[in-house]
Amino acid sequence: MRKTAIARLVVALLLAAAAVGAAIVASWYRGPLPLPRSPYDFEVHTGASLSQVARALHDDGALPHAAALVLLARIERVDRAIKAGSYEIEQGITLPELLARLTQGDVMQTSVTIVEGTTFAQLRQSLDSNPDIAHTAKGLSDAELLSRIGAAESDPEGLFFPDTYFMAKGGSEIALLKRAYRALHVRLAAAWSRREAGLPIATPYQALVLASIVEKETGRGADRPLIASVFVNRLKRGMRLQTDPTVIYGMGTAFDGNLTKRDLATDTPYNTYTRDGLPPTPIALPSQASIDAVVDPPDTPYLYFVARGDGSSEFSEDLVAHNRAVSKYQKTPH
Repeated sequence: MRKTAIARLVVALLLAAAAVGAAIVASWYRGPLPLPRSPYDFEVHTGASLSQVARALHDDGALPHAAALVLLARIERVDRAIKAGSYEIEQGITLPELLARLTQGDVMQTSVTIVEGTTFAQLRQSLDSNPDIAHTAKGLSDAELLSRIGAAESDPEGLFFPDTYFMAKGGSEIALLKRAYRALHVRLAAAWSRREAGLPIATPYQALVLASIVEKETGRGADRPLIASVFVNRLKRGMRLQTDPTVIYGMGTAFDGNLTKRDLATDTPYNTYTRDGLPPTPIALPSQASIDAVVDPPDTPYLYFVARGDGSSEFSEDLVAHNRAVSKYQKTPH
């Protein structure tokens, strides 16, 4: 009789413990995550697994238990459906809501892609035509917009990191640009910290300017480091960069799609045929790959390159070889 009573007590205690545990889990499951700040933004890199994302969020203090997010995703069979990009979440978000954001299951989410190689003017046009965001920057001058996002620079070109940004529908255009501006500076500072010794560029901003030129000159990704090496070698030797994209940028709306010898001889602050060194600002939004290529270019003897017409480039060490390549592939040298 005594053993039966003890057994009943043990069962009762186990049931009570299970009930308490279930209540705690349910409360934690439905409760807000303890974000380290609000809004809280983080990145999901291409190829990252949900486990890696969960561990990173846990290490940053945004997720109490990394395994919980992974388990929930597996239960809902979306553990392989997370989307790479930049996310921003607010205080009050729960674990299921976070998972919905990561898999775009939340219909209130929208994504905005800032495309590498585009100009700031093109970026503004793209944002102005996006119906899913609040156009809080419409009508603002570039200077006013830079002031709104807290930028120290006087020109907006090149200052916004190309990526896919996830945000709530109806979110602020200025808030998005502030995230992209912050992301660019974080990426640029990290790249600058691992730069090769002896580069002929003195500041991270100069690296950004050069990276934008590499971005516009690159037709095939594999050529990006070699193109960077050409420009670095030219700067080291005091040679002019002589790159068409800077001339085109300096022409603005006057460029009609046909770059002439007269255009190359017409001086502007961006004409690297008539002026030494770098142009005053970037000429486009450079990718991470272009930034990396500029701060750590391969050691090559190349001083010239010309487009082959298939997206790739022919590289040369001297003018004689370069002229042969130009004759073979096109008339306008780079």
